[in-house]
Amino acid sequence: MIRHLFLAFTFALCSLFVALPAWAGSYLDRASLLLAEARREGDMLLPRTHDKELIMVVHALADARARVASKMECPASVSRAHPHLLLVLENSERAADAAAQGNFKKFMEHLTVARNEDRAFRALLAELGYALPDLSSKR
Repeated sequence: MIRHLFLAFTFALCSLFVALPAWAGSYLDRASLLLAEARREGDMLLPRTHDKELIMVVHALADARARVASKMECPASVSRAHPHLLLVLENSERAADAAAQGNFKKFMEHLTVARNEDRAFRALLAELGYALPDLSSKR
């Protein structure tokens, strides 16, 4: 009887350690997707701040990403890094908004802050022992 309880306890304890990294993995997948798209759109918009239709699309997507990330569940193991993710996405949205208003200086300021926060997010994840997954397709 004691042996069965010990085995059940051991199994439960092991499942905790297996489940937590999986949840962090899901968070890291979502964060990687959000960051990659924000970066791609910032790169695309940089030489095209005169294209109002493109700006409108990028702004709508950036706003949606920021809202989604603010409601996203974050595992405790990476919770210190999550504010940096939010700052990346908020500044990406603000950059697109500045581009929509024709303010190139503000666009560049927010884009620079977003990229700095992206680096801070990745550095803090590395310090915590995590890395964002590579999203490039491997066919």
